[in-house]
Amino acid sequence: MASYLYERDIKEEDLRPVREKHYTRRERWNNWWDYNLKWVLIAAVVIGFVGYSFIGQYLFTVHPDYNVAVVSPYYLPDDTLEALQTQLAAYGEDMNGDGETVVTVNVYTVDYSGGGDAYLAMAGTTKLFADVQGALSSIYILADPAGFEENTGALRYLDGSLPEGGSDEDWWNMVYRWTDCPVLTGLELGGYGPDATQAYSGDSQEYMSRFYVAFRGAWNEGSADSIAPSEPLWQALTAGAVSTAAEDAE
Repeated sequence: MASYLYERDIKEEDLRPVREKHYTRRERWNNWWDYNLKWVLIAAVVIGFVGYSFIGQYLFTVHPDYNVAVVSPYYLPDDTLEALQTQLAAYGEDMNGDGETVVTVNVYTVDYSGGGDAYLAMAGTTKLFADVQGALSSIYILADPAGFEENTGALRYLDGSLPEGGSDEDWWNMVYRWTDCPVLTGLELGGYGPDATQAYSGDSQEYMSRFYVAFRGAWNEGSADSIAPSEPLWQALTAGAVSTAAEDAE
């Protein structure tokens, strides 16, 4: 009778225990990379993205020392906006210690008369609401101060006191005309030309002469802390101003 091993073509050496292979350090390292390379690459991409985002946000992004809001049914010309930011910064200080004084002018397109594009009005109102609720801006440049105060109730009186509820009807006591302020009318804003939002050219000071300026009121400690750093800038920009806004309410 044939043996079991012979019938199945099993050799004697096949039954010997396999000797465990001992890998060198280099071989173990190469094997590890073969199995884990893709995970290392994925981790590197994730870490690189997070690192880039962090560095970009905190090291290379300019953080403004002041935020100024422009609320108007139309955009400011690009040239006027850039000049305004540069000129206003000359009256401020480096509040965050990054070595430069930066004023960011945020433009919100809101038409309180009810005209204009409905989509733009909704988008502008939403952004402005976030600004007001978060006390982002302290100084407001307004095309329609009556409409702004009626809808937000965010302004304080020129003497620094806070209006009582429902007192938005005396908005003229809360604003200066742009032309009431010697410092503002003395800013070197230059001219503006056609850009992506308008097709005209003109003088930026003449353009700004239709606006009013006001300061935000603070009804709680949080908003008071937020707007306090902008108080010196407001005082500097309105030095020597005498309001004539009441004439527009007649």
